[in-house]
Amino acid sequence: MLKRRIYQGLSAACLALAVAGCKLPQLVGRNVRRSVPSTYNNSTQDTLSTAKVQWQEFFTDPNLKALIDSALQRNQELNITQQELQIARNEIQARKGEYLPSVTLGGQAALDRVSRYTIQGATEDQINIQPDRRTPDPLGNFQLGAYASWEVDIWHKLRNARKSAATRYLASVDGRNFMVTNLIAEIATSYYELLALDNQLLILQQSIEIQDNALRVVRQEKEAARVTELAVKRFEAQIQNTTSLQYVTRQRITETENRINFLLGRFPQPIVRNAEEFNGLVPKTIQAGIPAQLLSNRPDIRRAEQQLVAAKLDVQVARANFYPSLGISGGVGFGAFKPGLLFTTPGALLYSIAGDLSAPLINRNGIKALYSTANALQLQAVYNYERTVLNAYIEVANQLSNINNLEQGYEAKLKEVQALSLSIRISNSLFRSVRADYTEVLFTQRDALNARFDLTETKMKQLNATVNVYRALGGGWE
Repeated sequence: MLKRRIYQGLSAACLALAVAGCKLPQLVGRNVRRSVPSTYNNSTQDTLSTAKVQWQEFFTDPNLKALIDSALQRNQELNITQQELQIARNEIQARKGEYLPSVTLGGQAALDRVSRYTIQGATEDQINIQPDRRTPDPLGNFQLGAYASWEVDIWHKLRNARKSAATRYLASVDGRNFMVTNLIAEIATSYYELLALDNQLLILQQSIEIQDNALRVVRQEKEAARVTELAVKRFEAQIQNTTSLQYVTRQRITETENRINFLLGRFPQPIVRNAEEFNGLVPKTIQAGIPAQLLSNRPDIRRAEQQLVAAKLDVQVARANFYPSLGISGGVGFGAFKPGLLFTTPGALLYSIAGDLSAPLINRNGIKALYSTANALQLQAVYNYERTVLNAYIEVANQLSNINNLEQGYEAKLKEVQALSLSIRISNSLFRSVRADYTEVLFTQRDALNARFDLTETKMKQLNATVNVYRALGGGWE
């Protein structure tokens, strides 16, 4: 009868624990929008994506390829991220160990003297441990054994925690890949900027030579009393202005070189390059593919998706905290009051096994708060994923449009440079024949210099736009 009541009581307690664990707070969910438009705006659709091309094939300049290869090995930020990957990998191992049984070995040695005027002391004084011997005083306690504990993962709480850690590790890998893509793009952009600055410096030197020739003509005209000292000074001022631009350009070259050196993880040194090839560089043809390819090619989208999966698993882990948990513990070993009797069997043999079932019944506010926080983090991951996809699509669309507009702008700027270069010769000829004022020569030289500068800037923007499309499509990390 007593056993029956005990069983009834245990059954009622288990039922109460289960019912208590099933009452979960109501939370708001949201579906993830994974669809993207079928094509990019103002672009022709194709089935090939340049993101599948490795950076070694996309960039053909051997000097640039050497810089990128060095940066992938020595860049400090990339190496820091590599250690973060190791930390995430260790987290997986830690989570994996939580749902496996824990076994420890231990030993104990202690002396304990109990007062004889207590119940325990009086009892021990009357017990003979061995024939003709009483209990030692003080009483020793020597133990050696193995102990195990295991939380039975009924609701997959521990397994989901391990899966969440593994998913976040994959997200960290994609984060590193995204960093590699950006690093390659930044080095290529800085490299093309450096070539453009070298070209602009050459333009300035050529312009100074042209202006020196014009200054000699003006001085001759002044000696012939055809112009005044004002014309000579204006031409001298123009030469000094162009000369000052040389120093500004040299400073920009130094800063660009140092920026590349920083990305390569080394102290400032000259960057090996061939500036003469800049004008012959042709922007690479971009195969944008279809927008759906972004979901698998872009590392940041893959990272956001992995973070979303991990956030969903975290919600399941937090939900499992409301359910009853079952733990099993046990141990086996030897114990005696002196070392000589420690391995005497069966008298010194000891063992134990126990199971416990528990669940939150009262004061579950802390668990509810953790559950609500996990759901809020999941919603954040949903919004972050959608924002990342939207940003990726807009980046590609903007850069494709930019390439098209820069191509047309470069053609127009090239015609302007050709016209102004011819105007310099015409204005000098007219000035010698006193059919044009010296100010026309000055203005023509200035406009030609600005136009050649703009043409170089446009070519640099074309090359950088190609790099940006390559990065926006997810290339560079494979």
